[in-house]
Amino acid sequence: MSEKVSFGYDEVSPEEKTEKVGAVFSSVAKKYDVMNDAMSAGMHRLWKDKFVRRVKPQPGEQILDMAGGTGDIAFRMAARGATITVSDINQDMLDVGIERAL
Repeated sequence: MSEKVSFGYDEVSPEEKTEKVGAVFSSVAKKYDVMNDAMSAGMHRLWKDKFVRRVKPQPGEQILDMAGGTGDIAFRMAARGATITVSDINQDMLDVGIERAL
């Protein structure tokens, strides 16, 4: 019998869960930042600002933002002069960040 894992109220294969999680992020990519605003009452912006202050990005520094999604943190770091490369497993999330960057 194959292994099953939870996805919401369903039991699915690990591979199917990976696909479903990817589909969820793809489906919300364009509204992801607005959703974070609503769910955190805007607090996520303060958390991201605090994170960037702790990282202290510097002009000329090169930073890799793993799981960077739509680039919210990357844009904050770039504003301080660092060169940021954003990586994410979900292309739809990256595409939203690329649109924002343009």
